[in-house]
Amino acid sequence: MESASAGTIAVAVAPGMPVFEVAIPYQVFHEPPVGVDPATWYDFQLCGPREHRSAEMRDPFVVLTDHDYDDLVRADTVIIPSTPNVREDPPADLVDAVRAAYDRGARIASLCSGAFILGAAGLLEGRRMTTHWRHLDALAERHPHLDVDPTVLYIDDGRILTSAGTMAGMDLCIHLIRNDLGSAAANAAARHLVVPPHRAGGQAQFLQSPVPAVATDSGLSATLQWAIRRLDKPLTVTDLARHANTSGRTLARRFHAEIGGTPLQWLLTQRIIRARELLETTDLPVDVVADRCGLGSPANLRAHFGREVGISPSEYRRTHRATRHEVITTPAAP
Repeated sequence: MESASAGTIAVAVAPGMPVFEVAIPYQVFHEPPVGVDPATWYDFQLCGPREHRSAEMRDPFVVLTDHDYDDLVRADTVIIPSTPNVREDPPADLVDAVRAAYDRGARIASLCSGAFILGAAGLLEGRRMTTHWRHLDALAERHPHLDVDPTVLYIDDGRILTSAGTMAGMDLCIHLIRNDLGSAAANAAARHLVVPPHRAGGQAQFLQSPVPAVATDSGLSATLQWAIRRLDKPLTVTDLARHANTSGRTLARRFHAEIGGTPLQWLLTQRIIRARELLETTDLPVDVVADRCGLGSPANLRAHFGREVGISPSEYRRTHRATRHEVITTPAAP
């Protein structure tokens, strides 16, 4: 008895797309990894604009396409790489093709800012979704009513799937294989690509939270810098208010107006940022990291870090610590 194929996967290609986001699904899906029966694998297609057989990418590359958007409409699964430009309308012919594919029953997955194309096609309303954290403001400007979760790597909402930044697109592709062909095939694909079959945590571990610039001459910026230099101390709202030469109530109003949130929320965010820096750049034990960022105990650090970042301090260190590379040379034969 012959094995059933996993169906057709069509990757949308449009001029101006970043080449890496197109290359990710190509590398994952264009051929089966070792150990997976080719008869069960996908029929892979690169689909470009009608009447063209190539598309010039944002980078100095050209992607050749043997299929067009008519083929994309007929596919079982459609993958949308990043939109050419988050500040401009996506290509109308691609938006129409994606909408038509969905109406025919296709599963649609976006990588990074490909979510903008799904939004333009009207496929994200009422759904939980995500995209790269850098594009959240631009997405909100174009589609202000979407339910966006910026803390996750990808979201599977049935026939619509969305992912965060570049490597989160790889995670989503592996997830599709796991859903379609099982864990063994997904693990084989991950081994071939030398990536984890499943990454812990979420996009929150990559968000940047710099000290905000304060436009007014209120003295609050100086207080923020003062506090950051003393994160290892048990700072309170009273301490911050005293340095700012104001009352606790007035300080809270300034934080809400100039930064958003409360002084204690801001302090916790800065302590987590300090913990991340120490985990990335030092070999300090977790109890020392907890002390130096002002969270006191390892248990307290783990609780706050897990809630804010999505993984434990130890997992974060393993993921983000610079890898030590050894150069191994073979002695010349005598």
